[in-house]
Amino acid sequence: MNVFLVEDSALLRSRLETMLAAIPGARTVGHAAGAQDAIQAILAQRPDVVVLDIHLEQGNGFDVLQALQQAALKTSVFVLTNYPNDAYRRKAEGLGARGFFDKSQELDSLRSALAAAAA
Repeated sequence: MNVFLVEDSALLRSRLETMLAAIPGARTVGHAAGAQDAIQAILAQRPDVVVLDIHLEQGNGFDVLQALQQAALKTSVFVLTNYPNDAYRRKAEGLGARGFFDKSQELDSLRSALAAAAA
């Protein structure tokens, strides 16, 4: 399972890469800190999964979700955010997100979802 990370924190990106390396069959194929860079790379690489932050250096995760939806890309997107409010959750799910996780409390749940996707 090829995974692309969209996260503007280098520290969290490193932590996510370590987590992914421990999931059999999962590998990180790239990362981006801004929406436009993410969109271009995801459309070019067509990963199986994207782990997506909402607040980015430029643009936001909703821009990425909308672009992937318009491109009809069959990539599973899991949102990982510091802003786990219901409005963001509904918007992300409406744009095709497969999962929505709180960075501060649900990294283990994200890991479980990614492991299930890799199986």
